[in-house]
Amino acid sequence: MAHWLLKSEPSKWSWDQQVEAGAKGTFWNGVRNHLAKKHLMAMKKGERGFFYHSNEERAIVGIVEIIKEYYPDHTDETGKFGMVDVKAVKPLKKPVTLAQIKAEPRLADMVLVNNSRLSVQPVTDAEWAIVLELAGAN
Repeated sequence: MAHWLLKSEPSKWSWDQQVEAGAKGTFWNGVRNHLAKKHLMAMKKGERGFFYHSNEERAIVGIVEIIKEYYPDHTDETGKFGMVDVKAVKPLKKPVTLAQIKAEPRLADMVLVNNSRLSVQPVTDAEWAIVLELAGAN
């Protein structure tokens, strides 16, 4: 199974709001980048991703699960983009900041380090394990 990182500005959609959505989860919409779209299309039900607070906090704060695979994004007037549904699984014991990630040599090749603006990113198995280690071994 693949791992992912999904970015959201906490002032627009926060981890707490994701948790409040409960087991039914919510759609992850608004992606308007073709590479991020490609990543959304590759996501499979049951795969997990990091929930990343961008801009204000710049930290991975929780883990989500893909509960519905790629389908059309009703907010996209062009009809070119889609979305997936996700639910909160659990918060990280300690948020892992972008600064911590950049300071960790084993994460030098992580997409978040090299293309931090991309809103949906793949995460390797090794990167997943290292981030969990930095979070206090969830």
